[in-house]
Amino acid sequence: MAQDPRARRAARHLRPGAAPAPRRAPLTVDRIVDAALRVVETQGYDALTIRAITGELGTSPSSLYAHVVNKADIDDLIIGRLSSELVLPEPDPDRWRDQILQVYAQIRDQYLRYPGISRAALATVPTNLETLRVSEAILAILLAGGVEPQTAAWALDALSLYVAAYTLEISLVQARKTDQDQEWVLSGDELLHRLGTLPADRFPHTRRHAAELTSGSGHRRFEFTLNLMLDGLARRPS
Repeated sequence: MAQDPRARRAARHLRPGAAPAPRRAPLTVDRIVDAALRVVETQGYDALTIRAITGELGTSPSSLYAHVVNKADIDDLIIGRLSSELVLPEPDPDRWRDQILQVYAQIRDQYLRYPGISRAALATVPTNLETLRVSEAILAILLAGGVEPQTAAWALDALSLYVAAYTLEISLVQARKTDQDQEWVLSGDELLHRLGTLPADRFPHTRRHAAELTSGSGHRRFEFTLNLMLDGLARRPS
């Protein structure tokens, strides 16, 4: 039989200073995703393990597996969370190129906030409804722009692969810069000098165009490549 309130009060008074342990918030899928994103944001995607997530939550792997299937399931959930935060425009035939660039710029910035997380997108078959919401919107924009359905479907895949690869490369470069064993990685100026001093008889074009090969600050190359791909779509016969 449970103690009555007076008995419980008397028991507390027998232990001066003791306070009831705070109740732990119930474990949910949302809390698991929150913890996973904190791990990636602070330590990078390589650190995202079941043990790291449970350490963040102060729980055990068995309690986690009551809510998720495995690590791949968590990948699907975190990409779904990021997808849910995207602002997706209503397709406009007159602005379809700008709309594609705007959506992918949002995806790029999300991936860069969580270093290496685009690997989860590359390794995940999109089944999450929020992830599918984004691909549906991109497909709708391409179709509104007059892109033929089969071309639009493959372009969606190609554009998404490029954005994932672009952000993954940046994350890898940033990680190498903080690794003492990676001191051999060249800066932009060092690379320009190295290419510009290559033997002219063997590398005439690389040496002559070293500045062009190493140019492009910020996301200029990102925008150039997406526009190059969209140019190809615009020129294809419908």
